[in-house]
Amino acid sequence: MKMEKLTIDGIPAVIWGEPSQKAYLYVHGKLSSKDAAAVFAQIAQEKGFQVLSFDLPQHGDRAETSERCDIWNGTRDLKRMCDAAFARWQQVSLFGCSLGAYFSLHVCGDYPFKNCLFQSPVVDMAYLIRQMMAWFHVTEERLEREGEVDTPIDILSWDYFQYVLAHPITRWDIPTAILYGGKDNLQSRQVMQDFANRFSCRLSISEFSEHPFMQPQDYLIVEDWMRRSI
Repeated sequence: MKMEKLTIDGIPAVIWGEPSQKAYLYVHGKLSSKDAAAVFAQIAQEKGFQVLSFDLPQHGDRAETSERCDIWNGTRDLKRMCDAAFARWQQVSLFGCSLGAYFSLHVCGDYPFKNCLFQSPVVDMAYLIRQMMAWFHVTEERLEREGEVDTPIDILSWDYFQYVLAHPITRWDIPTAILYGGKDNLQSRQVMQDFANRFSCRLSISEFSEHPFMQPQDYLIVEDWMRRSI
């Protein structure tokens, strides 16, 4: 498959596929990279799309950066990619995975995306942060007092928590298909169902899949959903 490696405003990126007038912007999740777009790009190319993927801070070719992959840096970089995508292609759609989907919810609603696919999206970050606080026995009082608390999963940040509480997702107009694992422990089924109902999303639930969709049987489930949803 054709791959063009480039940088956009200093951000490592890849354009996948043969030239086309339409493309998908691919936003990866935590512990992933721009290279994770390969399978999606192959399927998208079969349907006449190119794909633009890029590395978020602390991921891929940016793993050594001092910038955190937080809401402020993530949305800043995503805006740059949105601008680049709409400057290059006549029609642009969106793919977001996990944390990448959460960043997309804060940025992409201001752009005329044609279609959207979300895999295991974080749609309620406040819910996830409270889950992490419960798992590691961190109270709101302690988090406010210390500012940051390191956990085996990630750093809990009081400023991040306050930003999330102050900026809930209240608008999402892009036609969206969601793939959710029934054993996802980062977002509850009710959280996902409520989001899908509120914004008229097409929700597909794979009952025995976990958040990463990394079990052998999950690969075919994801690919089938991609083909049906692009």
